[in-house]
Amino acid sequence: MVAFGTSTPELAVNLRAAWREQPDLALGNVVGSNIFNVLAILGLSAVAAPLTIVSQVIRRDLPVMIATALAVPVLGRDGRIDRGDGVILVAGLVVYVAASVLMARRDAPARASGELISRPQWPESGRLLGRQLLLIVAGLAMLVVGTGWVVNGAAAIARALGVGELIIGLTIVAAGTGLPELVTSVVSTIRGYREIAVGNVVGSNIFNVLAILGASGLICTLEVAEAALWFDIPVMIGVSLLCLPLFMSGGVLSRWEGLLFLGYYVAYAVYLVLDGLDHAAFPAYRIAMLLFVVPATLLAAAVAFGQWLRSRPNPGGRTQETRAAAR
Repeated sequence: MVAFGTSTPELAVNLRAAWREQPDLALGNVVGSNIFNVLAILGLSAVAAPLTIVSQVIRRDLPVMIATALAVPVLGRDGRIDRGDGVILVAGLVVYVAASVLMARRDAPARASGELISRPQWPESGRLLGRQLLLIVAGLAMLVVGTGWVVNGAAAIARALGVGELIIGLTIVAAGTGLPELVTSVVSTIRGYREIAVGNVVGSNIFNVLAILGASGLICTLEVAEAALWFDIPVMIGVSLLCLPLFMSGGVLSRWEGLLFLGYYVAYAVYLVLDGLDHAAFPAYRIAMLLFVVPATLLAAAVAFGQWLRSRPNPGGRTQETRAAAR
């Protein structure tokens, strides 16, 4: 519910862009939002407080997020996302939501017994429940309106600088429409609801591809630019895959990992800006990214995977750290 609600601005922007036949803006918004959600939002949330990763996210939702990211280049390998691709994506959303509901109902007895997350205390009064729903709708409406102002103003400035629509969608529009996810995740983390922050990001990324990109493809054919197909979409897949070892390393996204995510996003944003402006420093910066950022990413993933291996219990129920202490 939170993930789909905070993705409303992305949906509004993409539907408008698709209706006006602005495929670069529509595709860039989805790809850029997914990158922004993982690197910037999860990064800031983890810096505010280490994030708890529940097993359900690792076992079910994270693989779905990775699969949806991989689906984009598969469907766009012919250089476009058409109505047939849109039908496939929207159908995938229906299957995912239905499966989530069925699994939640199946796990209801476990939640009731306290084996998973404790059951929330719903308001007994219908009036109070109605008030909470009204506050949710009003809050989302204000987020959509405010985000629209940010996007329109920033996009006008970017166009005045001569930056293309794909770059605008990947950076300014993606960050602007990602403000609801940013506010929701950071506030949830500060207030102690850290599982909501993670679920919001993972769910939003799934919704962005299946619902928003799918609906955009149903309205008009989206041309997939070569630059997006060979760089930005692989970056989206890469950051999705990076979550797997980091999430599995003890079930917590630590502050240093959050800082790592933020550093990646800054490096990615600088890359896009230099490329869009055709800056003289771009070739050297690209080489630096290949020589330093990629090895650093592989090292961080290896460290996280090693931490996960150390935390696994042996057949006797002890972790490697416990066995070392016993020796």
